[in-house]
Amino acid sequence: MILTDLRILEEMEKGTIKIEPYNRTDLGSNSYDVHLGKWLARYDDAVLDAKKHNTITYFEIPDEGFVLQPHEFYLGVTEEYTETHAHVPFLEGKSSTGRLGIDIHATAGKGDVGFCGNWTLEISVKQPVRIYKGMPIGQLIYFPVEGEIAVKYNQKSNAKYSGQPNKPIESMMWKNKF
Repeated sequence: MILTDLRILEEMEKGTIKIEPYNRTDLGSNSYDVHLGKWLARYDDAVLDAKKHNTITYFEIPDEGFVLQPHEFYLGVTEEYTETHAHVPFLEGKSSTGRLGIDIHATAGKGDVGFCGNWTLEISVKQPVRIYKGMPIGQLIYFPVEGEIAVKYNQKSNAKYSGQPNKPIESMMWKNKF
């Protein structure tokens, strides 16, 4: 079951869903449109190592836009800060984004109950495409959970991505024990 527009509004009133900035015109019948923030990042090294802290370099999308290139991997961020305290949020690309050949996440489309922060986007493209800060980039959908939650994501001591800022965050895989 997915929350409808009216249920999303009810949950926002109760404080279990928070979206900032919020614009009523971005609320669809069962989703909320999110926008591309002004920051992108790329990894500094050509070869990434899952056991190493791979660093990134940030750059701001200029007003005239930025052309994403195939075979390049970019980290982006949503303009919106969100909190989800009683539902499972999923971030999916908009069909208009997909029709430009833009993928906004490699694998990480699901959030956890208790996620608070801006969403980091894992961006790749099929052909060169110019993007702009503030453009619609994806949509959030919300699923109710069944049962009580023992520990929400923002309460976990080992939550690697809690409180993400308005800049993309690199992989924290290196913090795992393997």
